[in-house]
Amino acid sequence: MKIKAQIDEDIKQAMLAGEKTLVTTLRGLKSEILYEEVAKGVREEGLGEDAVIDLLVKEAKKRQESADMYDRGGSAERSQAESEEKKIIEKYLPSQLSNEELDKLVSSVIIELKATNMSDMGKVISSVKSRSRGSADGATISKIVKEKLSV
Repeated sequence: MKIKAQIDEDIKQAMLAGEKTLVTTLRGLKSEILYEEVAKGVREEGLGEDAVIDLLVKEAKKRQESADMYDRGGSAERSQAESEEKKIIEKYLPSQLSNEELDKLVSSVIIELKATNMSDMGKVISSVKSRSRGSADGATISKIVKEKLSV
């Protein structure tokens, strides 16, 4: 089942179960997907799965950043709410690559692109992101690429 259809189905189930946080979060995701479809002029066809995954990755990242800011601001309750929303979003994302798997992927891309120094970092990160398709955090990818290219 496509992610968008799964979100629609899960909204119905959450409404029947009376899970307010889940309903609110999923409706927000549905709204973001719709907004993106309209912005790209593909409302009738809908976004492709890769575009939906990219959007969900961005939304999860926003929740993490908000949770971190609330933690720094001393608002544990709001931080917890953002973290809960992030967990809900992550259920629709592909499983994350382990550090070892990501390390191998980065190494293979570096070899394939014949990257030798930090000036190649952008190309390597871009390629790894496209190949991992939402299953790796951008900051982690960047960190590993930086380590490997700075040697």
